[in-house]
This record gives sequence, structure tokens and C-alpha cells, in this order.
Amino acid sequence: MKVLVIGSGGREHAMAWKLSHSQKINAIFIAPGNGGTHLNPKFNNIDLTDINLLSDFAIKEKIDLTIVGPELPLSKGIVDLFRSKNLNIFGPTQKAAQLESSKDFAKDFMYRHNIPTAKYRTFKMPDEAHHYVNEHGAPIVIKADGFASGKGVVVALTVDEAHDAIDFMLVDNKFGDAGAKIVIEEFLEGEEASFMVICDGKTILPLATSQDHKRLLDHDMGPNTGGMGAYSPAPIVTKEIYSKVMDEIIYPTINGMGKDGIPFTGFLYAGLMITKKGDVKTLEFNCRMGDPETQPILMRLKSDLFEILYTAALGQIDSLEIEWDTRTALAVVLASAGYPESPKLNDEIHIEDRIIPDSYIFHAGTIYKDNKLLTSGGRVLAVTALGNSLKEAQIQAYEAISTVKFNGAQYRQDIGYRALNNN
Repeated sequence: MKVLVIGSGGREHAMAWKLSHSQKINAIFIAPGNGGTHLNPKFNNIDLTDINLLSDFAIKEKIDLTIVGPELPLSKGIVDLFRSKNLNIFGPTQKAAQLESSKDFAKDFMYRHNIPTAKYRTFKMPDEAHHYVNEHGAPIVIKADGFASGKGVVVALTVDEAHDAIDFMLVDNKFGDAGAKIVIEEFLEGEEASFMVICDGKTILPLATSQDHKRLLDHDMGPNTGGMGAYSPAPIVTKEIYSKVMDEIIYPTINGMGKDGIPFTGFLYAGLMITKKGDVKTLEFNCRMGDPETQPILMRLKSDLFEILYTAALGQIDSLEIEWDTRTALAVVLASAGYPESPKLNDEIHIEDRIIPDSYIFHAGTIYKDNKLLTSGGRVLAVTALGNSLKEAQIQAYEAISTVKFNGAQYRQDIGYRALNNN
């Protein structure tokens, strides 16, 4: 079987790595891939991002399954295009992907289908948005409606911060079309967790729980990022919370999409806020696996990922069960200097030829050029490790980080601290 993975991040590297363990696959193509996938002889990087050229490639190479990693191709309708050409692809349609591509669509959907989420209003006019903030005060959350590379959410702790965020998006147009409309939400207190499932349009297959760390600095300080580390499983998601999420969020979402005439296929990611009382609300939906949550989740996956996704693409996952490694996995992201505002690029990366057991370095913002491995993005690598406990996984991951060097590398020293503090 031949597989095409679309994307260039750590999520896609982790997917390709896990797919390479399948006995059923004889070729893995990654479009466009990164420096890490280039250096792995099991993978073939393909320098394509245009969805029409990708469909032509899939036809020419007789690709048996295409897996879409990032959100942008989904929002452009790559699944619709591939299906129109009878190509087997795993992911949501363009309409279904609006759960992620439009915050306004997602919030309206949640309200109509009684899915717990924060109170909100949508604005296009700055004056109206400013007036709303003055009425409601702070803390308050300002979100760009569309994609903003993980930087479109501002948790404003003061009214001034909220006004600045509104002007940044609606007046200064810093996010372009993605910020031409904004969603202003009530601030929710609690602990965040990530909950991901696979869906074939009717059947839901939950993945292992995980928890991400969005802030740049230790103890959740500093600006929001695309994610600075993650671990799986997430102890905050107890059996009771798990049941509540499935009953109040996941099932109503999949059923609601079906009722709206937009059957959902692909990965569904629900970002959760869990209060001290045990209530759960939906912060956001993504129509893909999270990054860096994918890395520890796939480190724990014992089942054949290809078999799962191929079966899901055919709409037949009702007979599948997933087997997980009982150990904990933890990933720490190494980011380039200046991230997230202005990441420094083209620094050479040196990785020691030293094996740290049960660890793997997944590449994200890297490129291989002129026989050198260079930084090419803000989040450069996700160093991931398994351990018999969260503490052991943490120790292993930070030991593995010691094998990596590049100028200005920054990373959090406390990934996993919430769960460790709660023990």
C-alpha cells in the first residue's frame, strides 16, 4: 500500500513515523515534509502544497490512502476534491471543516445543538466590539474568526488588553481576512485538556487523552503559542469527565453535524475547559489532531495506525478497537529564538548521535539544505519520551533534549507540572 501524508509539521512527522511501523505499507510520501522526514530513508518528501497538484500526484502514484494533517488544505476543500476523483482520503469536507476554520460557525453550531461552551458575541465593527468589552469588563477572551497560526486567541486580563486586541485584529488588520471578524467570549476558569476522536461519519473511536501547554514560559506565563509541550494520558480527564465529554460534547457534535447535513469524517479535536466542580465546556474545535499532542499520543499507540485510518476512510471503524501502551508519553517543544512574535530562522541544528531509550525527536520547523539541518519555523522540534510514570517520561524527554543544540533554542522546563502537582 502507498500512503500520502499532507503537511510539514511535527504532527505529520509523527504520523509518518507511526505509519512506517505498519507491515501493510511499502511507500510513504509526505507533502511537503520537513528536514526530519527528508533525512529518514523510509519517507519520500514531495515538494507540493497545491491541492490540485496533490490530487494529480495521488492519481499518478496510485496512492491508496491520503491523510491530511494541517487545517489549511481542509479549509480549501482537499477532501471534496479527492473524493470527486475517487481517491481514498481521511479528513473532513470543506463544510465540516468550518468547525475549525470559523470560530463564529463553531459557536453558532454549539449553541444550536446545546453543546456546553462560553457565552459569546461576534463582531465586525470595532466600535461595537469596544462597547461590548466596556460593558462586560475583563478578563475576557478575544478570538480571530479564522486561522491565525495559533496566535489568534488573546486572553485579555485587563480592559486595555482587550481593546488592544480588538484594534490589532479589526483596525490594524494584522491577521488579514482571518481577523476581519472576531468572537468575544466570557473568560472560563479551570484546567484545559485535549480530547480527540476518529470519526467515519457515524462511528466514533476515541483516542488517548492528552494535555497541552499553550503558554511560552514556565508556569503558564508569557504569550500564547501553538503549543510548547504535551503529555498523554491526562489525569485531569477522569472516568467521570471522560463520560461527560463523550455524552455532552462529542456525541452531540457528530450527531449535530449529521442533522445539519454535514456528516463529519476525520479527526475531531475538542479543546476542553474543566472546572474545579467537574463541569466541562468546549473552548474550540479542531478538525485535525493537535500538535504537539499527536506526538505523545502516537508514541503510546500500539495498534496499526494505517489500518485504523484506512478503515475509517472506508466508513467501517465500528468493528475496530485501539490498543494503547499503558506508559505515559511526554513531549517538550524546542522553539527558535524570538518565537512566537518573530522567530529566527536558518540556524543550524546539531543532534548528537546518542540514543536515549524510548525517546524520539519529531521535527516541525526544520529544513535540510546544503547538507545542513536548519531551523525553518517557530516550533522546531518536539522531543518525546515514554516512561512508566509521568515523572519518568519527563526525565527521559529532558535527557533527550540535551542531545539537541541550536542558537537561541527556548523551551519550557516544566512540561507536565500540573499533573505532577496534583498527584
